[in-house]
Amino acid sequence: MRSRGCPSDPRSFTTVDLGLAGAQSRAHFEHSAWHLETRRGYASDREDEGYAAFLATGEAPMDLDSEWCRNIRRQTTAGKYVGRVRVVDNPPTVGQLFLLSYARCNAATGEDVRNVWREDAEAVHLPAQDFWIFDSRLVAVLRFGDDEVLGDIEIITEPATVLGYCQARDAAVHASVAADEFAAQLGTKRRIPG
Repeated sequence: MRSRGCPSDPRSFTTVDLGLAGAQSRAHFEHSAWHLETRRGYASDREDEGYAAFLATGEAPMDLDSEWCRNIRRQTTAGKYVGRVRVVDNPPTVGQLFLLSYARCNAATGEDVRNVWREDAEAVHLPAQDFWIFDSRLVAVLRFGDDEVLGDIEIITEPATVLGYCQARDAAVHASVAADEFAAQLGTKRRIPG
């Protein structure tokens, strides 16, 4: 996928894998990538070997040497912004607790990771769908099935529609708190529901 307005040097872009096989699942960004996560759980997380460790210990492992972490650290070190807001239920689901624990790894790469309670997300009218925004000009809406498996990605480049998603991003950031602060509100360790 190639976004409009690409600079003449494609090396200034970074590729982010959105989770589907094929070139369509890769997004390029020059200066910023931001993600809203709204699901109560993700099949891809449950397939991660770190998920079993989390269920056993209550703490997600930190693999800063993974391809994803190395890529994000490279980008943030180069001055690019990568961030996300995760919507969390009260009480959090096991999948949300896993992601909250994993946020330490995200933050260690330089990513701005924040959380918002679902009721607060609804109060500020955040979309109930996951999406990425790249360089405030391209939106990738992630479509999941009932089984929490990513099935499709809709690419949006129409400026007025992209602007609406950018406004949702601004509202999400404003309504959310840093992941470490959010975790502190919950307590450092939570019992994992069986």
